Amino acid sequence: MHAPVLVLKDSLKRESGTKVHHANIQASKAVADIIRTTLGPRSMLKMLLDAAGGIVVTNDGNSILRELDLAHPAAKSMIELSRTQDEEVGDGTTSVIVLAGEMLHVAEAFIEKNYHPTVICRAYNKALEDAVAVLDKIAMSIDVKDRSTVLGLVKSCIGTKFTSQFGDLIADLAIDATTTVGVDLGQGLREVDIIKYIKVEKVPGGQLEDSKVLKGVMINKDVVAPGKMKRKFVNPRIILLDCPLEYKKGENQTNAELVREEDWEVLLKMEEEYIENLCMQILKFKPDLVITEKGLSDLACHYLSKAGVSAIRRVRKTDNNRIAKASGAVIVNRPDELQESDVGTGTGLFEVKKIGDEFFAFIVDCKDPKACTVLLRGASKDLLNEVERNLQDAMSVARNIIKNPKLVPGGGATELTVSATLKQKSSSVEGIEKWPYEAAAIAFEAIPRTLAQNCGVNVIRTMTALQGKHANGENAWIGIDGNTGAIADMKERKIWDAYNVKAQTFKTAIEAACMLLRIDDIVSGIKKQAPGAGQAPSKPKVETEADADGEQILPD
Repeated sequence: MHAPVLVLKDSLKRESGTKVHHANIQASKAVADIIRTTLGPRSMLKMLLDAAGGIVVTNDGNSILRELDLAHPAAKSMIELSRTQDEEVGDGTTSVIVLAGEMLHVAEAFIEKNYHPTVICRAYNKALEDAVAVLDKIAMSIDVKDRSTVLGLVKSCIGTKFTSQFGDLIADLAIDATTTVGVDLGQGLREVDIIKYIKVEKVPGGQLEDSKVLKGVMINKDVVAPGKMKRKFVNPRIILLDCPLEYKKGENQTNAELVREEDWEVLLKMEEEYIENLCMQILKFKPDLVITEKGLSDLACHYLSKAGVSAIRRVRKTDNNRIAKASGAVIVNRPDELQESDVGTGTGLFEVKKIGDEFFAFIVDCKDPKACTVLLRGASKDLLNEVERNLQDAMSVARNIIKNPKLVPGGGATELTVSATLKQKSSSVEGIEKWPYEAAAIAFEAIPRTLAQNCGVNVIRTMTALQGKHANGENAWIGIDGNTGAIADMKERKIWDAYNVKAQTFKTAIEAACMLLRIDDIVSGIKKQAPGAGQAPSKPKVETEADADGEQILPD
């Protein structure tokens, strides 16, 4: 349903704010309904066709919404919520949309009764403060070093995902990877940079059980001269460069005028000596492996292979940074500035292996790696993509718990406790804000209700029984077991959520609902198309070889 859009003309037509509110709420509910069925372990999968014509099969809220192309501005801002949640805490992308949709749904009744949106927003913000206070009260701290507890948490967070059928596998990979790259900042704080220092390499083939976290780095490269250079070193000395090992070319087109024939030989000799000099400066430190981000000429390759040194060229900057973190080497910009301390000696093994049709260089068995590679194997690309998405969520959860080691109950138990406590408090709220405050309390029940719907149990009976258990804000750990739909104690079933994720979900959902409620006009800044502009676009011109002859070819 499209919102009434204001077009700025001389005779400006205004639609009433109520109509805009109604349209915004409808659009937001439509987005929430799309991914409502993907909440919980018994959720449905969605099959999406992306822009390139590929297929994505997933039940990750953010991945689904990212592929949608919606025209309504309110729907677009709902999609942003899911992206924010994914970047901030990495989990709860579906919950945040469902909750925001429900918050707007319950506000609709008040808008129709001519409540002012500011009043509703004030009540919602008060409800948010109280909800976070309830979270603080029921959260329990855990010991990050106790692996079984962290494993239980990560498992319950990815239990709703496709890979839950593979048991502890993904959870183990996520915990191993995040504990490897964690850096102590002092005062009990740890920093975990998932994006920079954990690389996920997907290699089709093999079984998912073959996936593992390497104690080091793996890159999709082979040595420069496979016949001459060794493909295996134990305890290698590694030098990392980000400069080319070839003769310097001029910045722009350079002309050299040679008068005598011997000068040409002198020029070539100078080039050779320059490269030999570079190689000698490197070989002085007796490395076993030289890795550079730029090019490596045939001559440099000859000098290095003659000295028994293996070389890899044109490595990505990000990969080079990971190798530096894993092996303890320092990336050097100029070979003449090399020092002994720049040589990486923390690696146990360098080996080039062939997996499928491609060669991969493994720099593994590192002493204290601060970067790692997760090697994922699987039957097909689609499967691997989904496993990678699930692994990213699992790693985010593991990172959250390392940063803030507090748990809250999962399975809708937290939302029910918050809802019951807010209902009690609503009687002490004065004035007109009391009713929207109570409505916000009821809206929190959307999460357990959706879980019950997705399990296929009798929703009304289950919700009534749960509300009875939570009546006075007690039994905080009673919730729904997403697999069976039974009412259970979340502590016994080990169904937990990270405190960070829940707090972020509540904040994002309520703040977004308030923002959308305060919109009373949508003004279009898009120019109307001129007549005839709606015709089909002309076909793009395809260049042929004949066209290329006429073009000026720039020098390297």
